[in-house]
Amino acid sequence: MEQLSTFAHSVYKATNLHLFDDIHENELDIIYKIIGDCAVVLARAGQAVITAQSNSVNLYIVLQGELTVIPDDSTVNTMSSIQFLQGECVGELSVLDEENHQHTVCAAVDTELLVIEATNLWRLIDESNGVARNLLRLLSFRIRTTNALLRRKQKVGEFYRQLSMIDGLTGLNNRAWLNCQLPHLIQSAHATKSPLSIIMADLDHFKNFNDMYGHLLGDDAIQTAAKVLNSALRPADFAVRYGGEELMVILPDTPLLSCHLVAERLCLKLRRSRVFSDKQIQLPHITASFGLATLNPSQDFHSLIAAADEALYRAKRAGRNRVSY
Repeated sequence: MEQLSTFAHSVYKATNLHLFDDIHENELDIIYKIIGDCAVVLARAGQAVITAQSNSVNLYIVLQGELTVIPDDSTVNTMSSIQFLQGECVGELSVLDEENHQHTVCAAVDTELLVIEATNLWRLIDESNGVARNLLRLLSFRIRTTNALLRRKQKVGEFYRQLSMIDGLTGLNNRAWLNCQLPHLIQSAHATKSPLSIIMADLDHFKNFNDMYGHLLGDDAIQTAAKVLNSALRPADFAVRYGGEELMVILPDTPLLSCHLVAERLCLKLRRSRVFSDKQIQLPHITASFGLATLNPSQDFHSLIAAADEALYRAKRAGRNRVSY
C-alpha cells in the first residue's frame, strides 16, 4: 500500500470516525497526540489490506472508500455481504487477542486508510475512556451482526436440507427422507409399544404404459398416483416416492387391520384415476399392487421394508391391482 501522509497532515478529523464518536473534548488532545504520526495509506481497488492467517496487528480505519471481505469456501454464504465503509474500522480483533486474521479483506475501490499500530491502539484504550467505550460498542455490533448472518446461513442451510428430501417429480418425501426419518419412527414405535405400518405400492405394468404413451405421460402417471396417495392420508401419515414407479405410505399408530383398510381404499381410488382427459383418444387408467407390513418387536428399518416388499410381490403374483400382506 502507498503511504500518502501522516494523520497529522491529513484533511480528516478524528471526530469523523466511529472509533472517536462522542469523545469528550478533554480527551481529543490525547487522541490527536497518539495518532498524529500514524500513517494514512492508499489501497488500490482489489488490493489486499488484510490476508487470512496473517499476523499483522494493525487497526485500519476507512477514511475514504470501501473495504470488503473475501469469503473462503466455508463462509461464502455469510461473509460476502460484509463491507467496511467510511469511518468504520477493521482488524481490531487481531490486535486485542493477538490471533491471526480469519478472512482476507480487500479494497473494493481505491481506499484511503488510517493505520493504527497495536501499541498505539492500546495507548488509546488506556488513556481514553471514550475510545474504550466505542471499541466495546463496535465489538458488540460486530458480534450481533455475525450472529444474525450465522442464523441466516442456518435457515438457508435448513431450507436446502429440506428441499433435498423432497422428490422433484411428485412433491412427496424422497428416499433420503425415508432413510433419515423412518428409523426414528421405528425407534419411537418400539419405545412406546405403538403400532406402525407401511404400504409399498408399485404401479402395474408401468414399462408397458411408458412404451404405449411415452415417458412424459409416464411421469404424469406417477404424479397422478402420488396425488391419490397423498390426498387420502391423515396429517400424521407420510407418503414417499421410494424409487421409479414405487411409492410408500407410512402409517404411525396404525395396526395391520386399519392399514389394510387404507390400502384397499388407495387401490380403489387409483383404479378409478385418469392420467389425462383428452376425449379424442382412449383414457389411460393406472392400477397398482400393494404390499403391507406392520412392525413387530424384532424388526428394524431394513426388515420392515423387506416384509412390505415381500407382500408386494405376493400381490403381483396373485394378479396385480390388489392388496396383500
